[in-house]
Amino acid sequence: MKTTNQQYDKVIHSCKEIFLKKAKDYGTAWRVLRTISIVDQIFIKAQRIRTIQQIGEQKVADGIAAEFKGIINYAVIGLIQLELPAEAPEEMDINEIAPLFDKQAELAKSLMQDKNHDYGEAWRSMSQESFVDLILMKLQRIRQILSNEGKIISSEGIDANYLDIINYAVFALILM
Repeated sequence: MKTTNQQYDKVIHSCKEIFLKKAKDYGTAWRVLRTISIVDQIFIKAQRIRTIQQIGEQKVADGIAAEFKGIINYAVIGLIQLELPAEAPEEMDINEIAPLFDKQAELAKSLMQDKNHDYGEAWRSMSQESFVDLILMKLQRIRQILSNEGKIISSEGIDANYLDIINYAVFALILM
């Protein structure tokens, strides 16, 4: 488990570096995104990975690892957006958003540790293709929750799906 935690932290650190660099370049322009738009951004990245996997080649420079990192960062953005009050400003200082990133990453890591305890790191035997398919499934679930106006009967909410998406993407990156 120590190795998994270290590998997990390394991936998240790399994603956070990208997140903060983009925040310096663009500010918090992502604050204008609604949940469905965040879902669509993650979908585009997951679908690109799937297409590359199926075709076996790519024409755009960014590789599969960069797309998984983008998935993680958009899922973190989704979680942050769910928690911020409606009156929160669109433009936020980097010193405000860094701890928000850390909080969501820590929630995802804690969930990973709990599931690893129960499942015995079964993810280490999974394929990259399965992680992409699971991410796409989680996005479909979020879309369904949104079409149900957020009402769920016995299912996990949008936040739980984002957390799973983060963990699937982290696992794929660790295995790469």
